[in-house]
Amino acid sequence: MSLEKSKELFKRAQKIIPGGVNSPVRAFSSVNMEPPFIERGKGTYIYDEDGNKYIDYVGSWGPLILGHCHPEVVKNLKEVVDRGTSFGACTEIEIKMAELMVSTIPSLEMVRMVNSGTEATMTALRLARGYTGRNKIVKFNGNYHGHSDSLLIKAGSGALTHGVPNSPGVPEDVVKNTITARYNDIENIEEIFKKYGEDIAAIIVEPIAGNMGVVPATHEFANRLRSITEEYGSLLIYDEVMTGFRVAYEGAQSLYNIKPDLICYSKIIGGGLPVGAFGGRREIMELMSPVGPVYQAGTLSGNPLAMTAGYTTLKILYENPDIYTELNRLGEKLANGLKEHVKTLGLKATFNAVGSMLCMFFTDKEVVDFETAMTSDTQKYAVYFREMLRQGIYIAPSQFEATFINAAMTDEDIDITLEAAYNALEAVKRMG
Repeated sequence: MSLEKSKELFKRAQKIIPGGVNSPVRAFSSVNMEPPFIERGKGTYIYDEDGNKYIDYVGSWGPLILGHCHPEVVKNLKEVVDRGTSFGACTEIEIKMAELMVSTIPSLEMVRMVNSGTEATMTALRLARGYTGRNKIVKFNGNYHGHSDSLLIKAGSGALTHGVPNSPGVPEDVVKNTITARYNDIENIEEIFKKYGEDIAAIIVEPIAGNMGVVPATHEFANRLRSITEEYGSLLIYDEVMTGFRVAYEGAQSLYNIKPDLICYSKIIGGGLPVGAFGGRREIMELMSPVGPVYQAGTLSGNPLAMTAGYTTLKILYENPDIYTELNRLGEKLANGLKEHVKTLGLKATFNAVGSMLCMFFTDKEVVDFETAMTSDTQKYAVYFREMLRQGIYIAPSQFEATFINAAMTDEDIDITLEAAYNALEAVKRMG
């Protein structure tokens, strides 16, 4: 497999873009190689600038649940482009998108469109503080909610510590009201609320964490988060940026049968274009400007291109529920095949999977939180990744990201992937 053209492009990029990339994980540094540059995609395949073809399990990090260049999405986008790309003014497609989401997601009574998942979570927290009149928020170690300052923190050494910045440029004063908790640890969250509960505006949580690998909340943990926020008058915010319309049409909240107060979306609701959204109970959402005092604005919010791609995607998913049945079947087939390979080869690996999201961790521990995820052998994953890429299988260039199934995939694609995976796992075994 040649990557000569990609290597030249990466050299060019490094001269004028920090690290040569516009999002850090694209640099491929955690798998000890330079990235291929993608030229195009179609269905379940992507093609790099050197002409290499890959089965794509990244899918733009989750949004492309229908695969690349779905004909109906492309057709509708082309029609919109001919009429104009952006107006900074009201358009009907914004209403249609909001109506579709509100009418099909029981916990959504109102929704506002923004431009990214980061913007959605940032604004949802501002709204929660405005609604409750409180300042503190709780987030969980290993949950990623974008790169806004108040969320870009790591846990302190004690059980009841406030966060400290894990990036230069984030002042300690900005994160002094953010408390980090342990994921899937009921006792820890109860301790935190016992000490700070009257000052906590909200808990924000990924019900199925997707940025430390795939790590679902236990049902007991999810239920306790709902009950403890109700007890203390705090809000429960679900970050469904990754899981919304992915693990089920109604998202992870439907799998847990929990109704959060606010929900944050991105990825799939843009059909592959930049987008974000947050919504929830009407009485909370009506505090947003211009009807309420909590301010938020965005020149490109509700952009007609993103709304069209997202509306088309969600409408296809809603009208064809069998898509989820097939996605889940293929995801289960892939996970079971990988488990069998690991067993046959006598390797140490653990699997977490929810529907069309899955992750193989190179550890013999059950992965239930950030600490257990960190026991994974990242060097083994790097070998596994490079061997998969060499055989034409494009998975996430990080141990701590999800593998995504898309609706364009077939049994043949899974079979090809499993054959490649066996070879890659053999290479891992040779490491000793």
